[in-house]
Amino acid sequence: MNDITVYQPDSLYAGGRFHEGRALHVSAEGRVLAEGPVPEGARVIRMPGRALLPGLVNGHSHAFQRLIRGRTEYVASGSGTDDFWSWREAMYRAAEALTPEEVYTASRQAFLEMVLAGITAVGEFHYLHHQADGTPYADRNELAHAVIRAARDVGLRIVLLRVGYARSGFRVPPNPRQRRFIDPDVDTFLASVETLVRTTRGQPGVSVGLAPHSVRAVPREWLEALAGAHPDLPVHMHVAEQPREIEACLAEHGRRPVELLAELGLLQPRFTAVHAVHVTDAEARLLGERGAGVCACPSTERNLGDGIVPADVLGQAGARLCLGSDSQATVDLLDEARQLEGHLRLARLRRAVLDPGTGAVDGLAARLFEMATVNGARCLGLTSGALEPGAPADFFTVDLNHPSLLGASPASLLAGIVLGGDKAAVRDVVVEGRRVVSEGHHPRAEESGRAFHTLARRLYP
Repeated sequence: MNDITVYQPDSLYAGGRFHEGRALHVSAEGRVLAEGPVPEGARVIRMPGRALLPGLVNGHSHAFQRLIRGRTEYVASGSGTDDFWSWREAMYRAAEALTPEEVYTASRQAFLEMVLAGITAVGEFHYLHHQADGTPYADRNELAHAVIRAARDVGLRIVLLRVGYARSGFRVPPNPRQRRFIDPDVDTFLASVETLVRTTRGQPGVSVGLAPHSVRAVPREWLEALAGAHPDLPVHMHVAEQPREIEACLAEHGRRPVELLAELGLLQPRFTAVHAVHVTDAEARLLGERGAGVCACPSTERNLGDGIVPADVLGQAGARLCLGSDSQATVDLLDEARQLEGHLRLARLRRAVLDPGTGAVDGLAARLFEMATVNGARCLGLTSGALEPGAPADFFTVDLNHPSLLGASPASLLAGIVLGGDKAAVRDVVVEGRRVVSEGHHPRAEESGRAFHTLARRLYP
């Protein structure tokens, strides 16, 4: 019996364009094989009316924040205004309250929504570490393991970006609401990372990265220690999300955040700056020159009033752009791509700001789709993102007869999917050759939804 599976959609996205009449060959180990004649005995799965594309890669997520969706969209009585900092205090209500099993429940629901939207891998920026009073669990990584289990139970590939958090900020008194985040010193943080790497080694679909939270939460001595630590792991960090962060960095270090990270040697190809909203042109050049990435999270940046990521400036400087769902205000990575471009149109007062200028109908869509796939995978140290021989068979399909895609021609299909498709058009999702969503349905959707609803109503009666 041949263990090869051959998927035969109407249209296959590979090599930067759609091909009609091509098939995807997948090994028993869930790897893409070179295309050729259908081997005798292979399992053939015909997918009429479907287009097949590489799986989306979510570069930045705080899964538990799915709980606060729709619960912070107002100005508190007596406050006058609402912004990132007041939102953060509201977010702490969920962060303080969750047991390990509830962290699993909240994370599983967020991850399930991701796979239903065609996302096959996620970078989980994980900063809930300790018990509610700040006491470490017997296993310091108990909550990290709960999040990993949630991702794997829905079939999602995960890179657990273990966050280092040292303080509330420069000359800022300790905030008791952050007790679950903080490690006593950088050695303790690195020991937790090393243990997590060891205990997850060999676990399918799981890897680990380093994540110093931000320049406000991590002092210089931590950053110096992290610059040379674990050179084989990706490093992610919130950078220049808020003007107050930059003001504090200038006060403490006499430099802006990107300038400080460059000086300390953290800006490397394995480094991804999350947000990078308030960067100068010179800082954009530093990111590009050092080969660093930037993860934009437009739905969250819009929701929090952070500002607009200058993706055009960053891209021209050579920074590698990817996308994340961050606070789970929405979970739709292609919509993140649309928002990234759309925000720039409003700011620059022109259309197709990120178009590469080739004159191709799908040029802009191809660039945005690369951010949502190849670039996202690279920022997480993954080999997924493109359906090339030897790569993991991570992909999704869309229904070509979905109302949002009707009328698309082969030349405009990618633009239709990326810039106008509804995530309800996603029908099948496969991760490393294993189908986790079939005909738009996930087998654990009802179970996950019931548990999440119960949890949400407990926290927010």
